[in-house]
Amino acid sequence: MTDWDAGRYLAFADERTRAAADLLARVPLTSPARVVDLGCGPGNSTALLAARYPDAAITGLDSSPAMLAEARRTLPDRTFVEADLAAWEPETPPDLIYANAVLQWLPDHAALLPRLAGFLAPGGCLAVQMPDNLDEPSHRLMRDVAAEAPFRDTLAGAAGARTTLGRVQDYDTWLSRAGCGVDLWRTTYIHPLAGHRGIVEWVRSTGLRPFLAPLVPDEQAAYLARYEAALRDAYPAQEDGRVLLPFPRLFLVARRR
Repeated sequence: MTDWDAGRYLAFADERTRAAADLLARVPLTSPARVVDLGCGPGNSTALLAARYPDAAITGLDSSPAMLAEARRTLPDRTFVEADLAAWEPETPPDLIYANAVLQWLPDHAALLPRLAGFLAPGGCLAVQMPDNLDEPSHRLMRDVAAEAPFRDTLAGAAGARTTLGRVQDYDTWLSRAGCGVDLWRTTYIHPLAGHRGIVEWVRSTGLRPFLAPLVPDEQAAYLARYEAALRDAYPAQEDGRVLLPFPRLFLVARRR
């Protein structure tokens, strides 16, 4: 895929940061010395961590040069590193690994989550938030349109870019076996957006990326037109033209014993 578009992503910065703040509010640590923001994006989550833990050594990791450039611009006093998140290993055990809206892009959570928990210092926390919306109309319709002609062949593998999340019971089992106490919850946010085009713009910088990247510009325009038309049946508009987008997210905070 092409690199992330930090500006388009930050068009909904308040809405995206809300879940990050809710995750951080449940982290029980008072003064961690070493914090890793795994998948820091443009630094909005890193800013939350820096405000809560001003004395911590905080490192933001991301695979996107564009996201890291924005993060460095807005938080020049923090450390940001380009890294392959699937292969990353810390040099020193961190007290907090904070992963907001990133692990859904990485496979094999049964191995990944215990591996990350194993990096923690004793008493440290792994805090994770992931969109849990693959069965929502917004994402089901991405796959439906991709299965239509003329997109079918080009987009045959697009739906596999996101990992299907496990059950809450699975995450509890995987992390309990890794020696952690686990706090799990699921929240559905309701985002009022500016019409059906607002939904398109919301997901264009995230969930739609694997579907748009293989297409040339004319094909992208045709795909987006069909997708927006399909959204009109799935999300009735309010009287003032706004559309309400339910957005489920899965949260967990695992503390290493």
